[in-house]
Amino acid sequence: MSQLTARQISPKVTVSVVFVVAMFMTLMDTTIVNVALPTISRELSVPLDRVDDISIGFLVSLAVFIPASGWLGDRFGTKRVFLAALAIFTLASALCGLAQSFGELVAFRILQGVGGGMLTPTGMAMLYRTYPPDERVRASQILTVPTGLAPALGPVIGGILVTAVSWRWVFYVNVPIGVAGFAFGALFLPEHREAGVGRFDLSGFLLAGTGLGTLMYALSEGPSQGWSSPRIMSLGVAGIVLLAGLVWTERRTPQPIVRLRLLADRLFASSTAVMFTGIMAFLGSLYLMALFLQDGLGLSALNAGLSTFPEALGVMVGSQIAGRVYPRIGPRRMLTAGMVGVAAITALLVTVGPGTSLWWVRALMLLLGLSWAQALVSLQAAAFATVTPAATGAASTLFNTGRQVGAAVGVAILTTVASAVGLTQKATGRAVAPHLAAYHAGLVTASVIALIAAGVAQLVDDRAAAATMRSSKPPRRDAAAATHAAAGRM
Repeated sequence: MSQLTARQISPKVTVSVVFVVAMFMTLMDTTIVNVALPTISRELSVPLDRVDDISIGFLVSLAVFIPASGWLGDRFGTKRVFLAALAIFTLASALCGLAQSFGELVAFRILQGVGGGMLTPTGMAMLYRTYPPDERVRASQILTVPTGLAPALGPVIGGILVTAVSWRWVFYVNVPIGVAGFAFGALFLPEHREAGVGRFDLSGFLLAGTGLGTLMYALSEGPSQGWSSPRIMSLGVAGIVLLAGLVWTERRTPQPIVRLRLLADRLFASSTAVMFTGIMAFLGSLYLMALFLQDGLGLSALNAGLSTFPEALGVMVGSQIAGRVYPRIGPRRMLTAGMVGVAAITALLVTVGPGTSLWWVRALMLLLGLSWAQALVSLQAAAFATVTPAATGAASTLFNTGRQVGAAVGVAILTTVASAVGLTQKATGRAVAPHLAAYHAGLVTASVIALIAAGVAQLVDDRAAAATMRSSKPPRRDAAAATHAAAGRM
């Protein structure tokens, strides 16, 4: 019975369902856990300046295992690796909820990162192998569901769970989602392996994992510990040196785990560069706005989440608009318009202050999501247009590495700018008050970065992405005429 059902379900449907489930779970996990950190600090008796090890351990582990995902999927099969990663992430989520000490919680978060690091690149490779170039816009619209909705839902759901139940439920919430996704995938996902994968590139994996891991740690801790801290400086330099060694080694390895030669493809390289800079501005500004609304304006985590949530609605609506416009004007102009829009909206967020209506904030967040959707759909549709199916797994690894590092760099830069201006200032007497100019400075920086991304978008060649601008469906008039002619012949 299950075999018959599997045949009746299109591979496009099965891959889309399991990928959206996995992406939604992993992306929501990042923001939902941040809401629970103060409560975890109190209940596990951990100093507040150490509790962020929960997030940092996850991010570092994520960075270590992303580079291996492409080779593992090609060698052992994308279905097998994807389901294994989903099982690890789901099990680790349950263990995080059961943790009885801070050390256990950090260890289980690292295990979560192992699964999360392989989920996204493997799932993206499955999606782009399933959808041909002329259907990539549809695939990109599917991707915007988890990438737009999940991060914005995290603070809202997290605030409700922490307030009404327990911080442990920010981890337990992943379990039923993960179990359902695993069961569906085990029954219906198609398997795919690549021939002639070759031996595992151990030296490349070690250089990539340790280099990205140490760099991500330095970027995450630099704003709080200070960039002049000997520990941060040494880890940052070590990460850069290791990644430089990775570039030198992989260019001389016949079958590298990180295929840097793919960056010789102009369309893929320019799209990855736009993703790197664009996500710096977008996710960096979302992170800073969450701090601004809570620490700067005094909103609760739940109210702050509800105020930023319209961004997700903007992404959802904007993706539908982008899907219709993309085939007509191509990726370069859409990327430019989207990133200029992000720059304009982040600049307008500087107008937010103590007396500002929250409806103005929500309107701006909605417009921010609409603008980002134009860039995001275009990026995800065009980036892999000239990548062969055999190289899709390796390309997905590179693309997602750029996305992950870009997000970390964006948060680090914006937080550093705000901290340099000073997040607090002396008020009357000895009282200390939030210094809103610091948050405004960070948002202006995000606006400048978005403009840089718009400049990088000029390198994207519409002609190379032409295959993604063609519709796979016949025009409505032609289809109707064909139907009428067939009826006449009958």
